[in-house]
Amino acid sequence: MNLESNGPEPQHSVSEADFVRLFARHELALRNYARLMLPDWNGVDDVLQDASITMWENRQQLQDESGFLPWGKVIVRHRCFNAIAKMRRDRLVLDKNVLELIASEEEAESESENLVSIQHSLADCLGKLPPQRRELVLAPYRGAGEVKTLAEQAGKTPNSLYKIIGRLRARLSRCVEEKLRLEIS
Repeated sequence: MNLESNGPEPQHSVSEADFVRLFARHELALRNYARLMLPDWNGVDDVLQDASITMWENRQQLQDESGFLPWGKVIVRHRCFNAIAKMRRDRLVLDKNVLELIASEEEAESESENLVSIQHSLADCLGKLPPQRRELVLAPYRGAGEVKTLAEQAGKTPNSLYKIIGRLRARLSRCVEEKLRLEIS
């Protein structure tokens, strides 16, 4: 990610107050992320301070709140690499490739946690549907011909059921998005 901004400012960047709130919320995660790459806690404070200054100076790059943590991690990673370059005399410093591997594994774990959160939200939202609607929305995933069978049982066309399924999916999507939004704030 380019930390220098020469182009126009994005139209929907987060406000200064939102930035401070987001930084406070994610500071521990950023601090732990830096610690993954640095050999001890001594450099973490310096790196996080430098990274926070860079984030503040480039906050206009952040277009929405959900992108804060990944964006912050990129900046912290670059600051860690800079700090490590200064420590190269120390034998305990890990190779940049190893650090990249550690960082990518942590990001994969974070994505996995996000997926679990989405799955829990979807299960909650599905649970709010009446049983018949829940069965209908799940029918396409049970196998070929399931929607057609349900349509015949209900005396409707498969196309009409697919339209209902589409509306139910949109409703579920809104419910999941709302749950995730509440989880973030």
